[in-house]
Amino acid sequence: MIGMSQSKLGEILGVTFQQIQKYEKGVNRVSASRLRQAANVFNVDIDWFYEDVTAGQGANGFAEGGSRALHVQFLSTAEGFKLNRAFTRIRDPKVRRKIIDLVESLATPDEDGDAAVLDDVR
Repeated sequence: MIGMSQSKLGEILGVTFQQIQKYEKGVNRVSASRLRQAANVFNVDIDWFYEDVTAGQGANGFAEGGSRALHVQFLSTAEGFKLNRAFTRIRDPKVRRKIIDLVESLATPDEDGDAAVLDDVR
């Protein structure tokens, strides 16, 4: 989202880009100290990484939340990346709101939630 390559992030964090890929995909765990380093690189509070986590989610044990996983999958697509990057360059909040309204008006309601929309993107 900020235009930094995995190689550059790995270089800053002192790991390979392959390790960054494993962190992103959840193959390898991220240590607390590495997470703090990443937060510093992105200039965000460490809580940013947990932004969608709510108190009630613990009831599901280790099950992954579907909604966040779909959003991450979408942002991993070329279309998601381009859309997100272009949208963040729009400075006028009124224009951003109009774009959101437009996209929501064009979106087809689906019984399965976001999953079908993601399938269309692939």
